[in-house]
Amino acid sequence: MVLLILLGLTVVVLLSGLFTVPQGSIAVVTMFGKYRRIADPGLSIRIPFFETVARRISIQNRTVEMAFQAITRDQANVYFKSMMLYSVMNHSEETIKRVAFKFINQEAFIQALSRTVEGMVRAFVASKRQAEILSVQQEIVEAVKLKIDRTLEEWGFHLLDLQINDITFDKVIMDSMSQVVASKNLKEAAENEGQALLITKTKAAEADAVSIKISAEAEREAARMRGQSVAFFRSEVAAGMKRAALEMNEANLDTHVILFSMWTEALKNVAELNKGGAIFLDGSVQGFQQTVKQLMALQLQPQTPSS
Repeated sequence: MVLLILLGLTVVVLLSGLFTVPQGSIAVVTMFGKYRRIADPGLSIRIPFFETVARRISIQNRTVEMAFQAITRDQANVYFKSMMLYSVMNHSEETIKRVAFKFINQEAFIQALSRTVEGMVRAFVASKRQAEILSVQQEIVEAVKLKIDRTLEEWGFHLLDLQINDITFDKVIMDSMSQVVASKNLKEAAENEGQALLITKTKAAEADAVSIKISAEAEREAARMRGQSVAFFRSEVAAGMKRAALEMNEANLDTHVILFSMWTEALKNVAELNKGGAIFLDGSVQGFQQTVKQLMALQLQPQTPSS
């Protein structure tokens, strides 16, 4: 019985010395509170009653969300919301010891990390004006990344990424910024509308100018053709009268008959084409003689060449 009891106690003691380390973690083993060694993922053994698993350090990526306030150089309150992605720098024994024993617990580490980032952001924002903050968001991230990575390495961690997800101001400032943006948009809209109206009027003026030019050219061409037509008509009339006069001379007839014929033909055309108007003509012998003289003088005038 004693042997069985001793054997049972031995088995219990041996089993109590077994422990497992989850994948993605490293266990820190201490003896009487002093660091002794690390244990990798899987089944491990410790000396019962002497060695203790003090910490299990996750070597996976971790995230922490932070929210804090800063004040600009012109005394405007700025509210930030950010997210940090970090992990254990490496799996070496020295690094794991720093991660395990730099802070009393995980809450103390997160608090120190948040306050450190907040202080860096505040120092950067204090040198900028409120109107500059939104445009230098990436500069804030780069400045904080450079400094916080060094600090994290001293604690055994490595910064993977830092993002500022939201930047807000006091409601009064937000309202004033909205008014400024609205005013700017209205100004740009008015300028665009003015430019559009100017372009429309310019194009209309150009179209009118082209139309006037085309009309003028068409009118000039029509006038030229009318002049040519009149000149051709006169030339044909003169040629016809010349042939008639030659024929009458050959027939020993008085050429004044041509003028008389033209006179009567003119009276006929006036009577046919007149639409209710009145034309007074001198039908006396003296009047006819005067008209004949005028026609003869017109016939004797030199003709200008057509253009």
